[in-house]
Amino acid sequence: MKQKENKSFFLMQFGDIPQLRVLDFLIGFHFFDYPMTEIAKESNVSYNSIKIFFPQFIKSGIVIKTRKVGKSDYYKLNLDNSFVKNLIKLDWSLTKRNILPEIESKEKVYA
Repeated sequence: MKQKENKSFFLMQFGDIPQLRVLDFLIGFHFFDYPMTEIAKESNVSYNSIKIFFPQFIKSGIVIKTRKVGKSDYYKLNLDNSFVKNLIKLDWSLTKRNILPEIESKEKVYA
């Protein structure tokens, strides 16, 4: 598996484990749906690993099936789930907390 060069603030804060990599990918692209193979590829998690924990994501309502194309089922984050809404807010909060000081320090340099 190819390692991601730049970890998100979400992964830096909570750890770089397969479940969180999948959530991180789905949070970043929460308006789109993907087959499990694409989710595995884009989140740098093996397909066999995803097959182990993905059914629990579906059962708990974190992820929903959106459609079927050929033999592939497509999934996305369940944006109606309160846990998912809070995860997205948390991700944005971590990003703002880490990006704003960087922007402010650059503004001082250019001022």
